[in-house]
Amino acid sequence: MDDSNQTSSLEGSVDPSLVSEDGKNVKSVLCQRCSSKVLCPGMAVISEKELFLPSMRKKTSIGQSDGSLDGDTLTAHWLVDDMYTFENVGFTKDVGKVKYLICADCEIGPIGWHCLDDKKSFYVALDRVNHE
Repeated sequence: MDDSNQTSSLEGSVDPSLVSEDGKNVKSVLCQRCSSKVLCPGMAVISEKELFLPSMRKKTSIGQSDGSLDGDTLTAHWLVDDMYTFENVGFTKDVGKVKYLICADCEIGPIGWHCLDDKKSFYVALDRVNHE
């Protein structure tokens, strides 16, 4: 599998100080709210995949009156191929064929996405985490 196309197309949208030459995370990935460590350096690869993540803001109701869900379509993600690679992450109950990733300490999220059809792909959105 050639990941060179994925990394090169993301170069404009991703801070180059976050990604090593081989496409891995240089810094620790942390929860934005509580700073709990989600991933250690070098444990994930940069990936471009368009995914919809529901809003992280707490809502009084999940759906809006028209049935749509408030959230963001994000393209820059850290890709992890084994759920045991994470330092601190939780999973929501199944939402269709998807489980959303959340911080296991403060339960904010979703910070990422996992499709139940693909047991080896766990995505963490760069926009939903901090790096240190």
